[in-house]
This record gives sequence, C-alpha cells and structure tokens, in this order.
Amino acid sequence: MMFRTHIAAGAFLALLFLPAVVHKWSFFVIVMFCTLLPDIDCTQSYLGKYKILRPLQWVVKHRGFFHSFTFAVAVALIFVFYYPILALPFFLGYAGHLIADSLTPEGIRIFWPLKNEVKWRIRTGGKTENILFYVLWLANVGLLIRVFI
Repeated sequence: MMFRTHIAAGAFLALLFLPAVVHKWSFFVIVMFCTLLPDIDCTQSYLGKYKILRPLQWVVKHRGFFHSFTFAVAVALIFVFYYPILALPFFLGYAGHLIADSLTPEGIRIFWPLKNEVKWRIRTGGKTENILFYVLWLANVGLLIRVFI
C-alpha cells in the first residue's frame, strides 16, 4: 500500500478508538507514527529513507520480521509491562499498516517466522487502492464528526 493509504488506515483506527481515550492528541500522534513504522526496512519508505536505518535494512528483508504480528505483539507486550500508555496506540497503528499490506498481492507473513502468508488482490497504486483510500477518508470524516459532536 501507498503512504497515503497507510495514513488513512491509521487515522481510521485512531479515530475509531479516540472517544475511549483520555489523552486524545498524544494517542492520535502515536498511532499515526506507528502506522509508518513497519516500512523502516524499506529504503523508499517515508521513514526508511533516512540513512541511519541503512544498517538495519542491510540485515532484514522488507516484509519480513517487521511486517508481522509477531513483532507487533512482542513490542506491544513490552509496552504493556514497562510503559502501558503506549501499548494500545502502538499496536493499533502497527496493526493498521499490517492489515493494509495484507490486502496486496505481496501480502505479509502474519506470524513470522512461520511461512503462513496473508495476501489479497489490491495492487499498490491501483484503482482499487485509490477507492479504498477515498472510502477510508470519508469514514474518517464521519468519525471526526462523531468525535466532535
């Protein structure tokens, strides 16, 4: 999926949970940042373009360990025990990215290192992804209206 679709999906999940959250702004920002995290292993991604991440990118494969719920759950559990306020927004943002990427033909290995893949047919940058993007943003507008009314 493209950057903008990941942002739309992350915003959707954040806005969905926002009414139940006390610290709304920090929750939203963390979800949005974590929506971009799985692509740090890709040199063409929004966060992965920074040279400080090159050593990591030499070691790991794109859509490998970082594109799995194994990593998402492990980090969320660490947050649960050491900094609980980050656990939910981290997991929501990260999971939103993984779910979006699972809709592409490349898919994700859902519980790395297991070989099981989840994939579908939405081509990155294609018409269906564009429709998904606009549907997510319409849903986001609806959720924003719900939050502020």
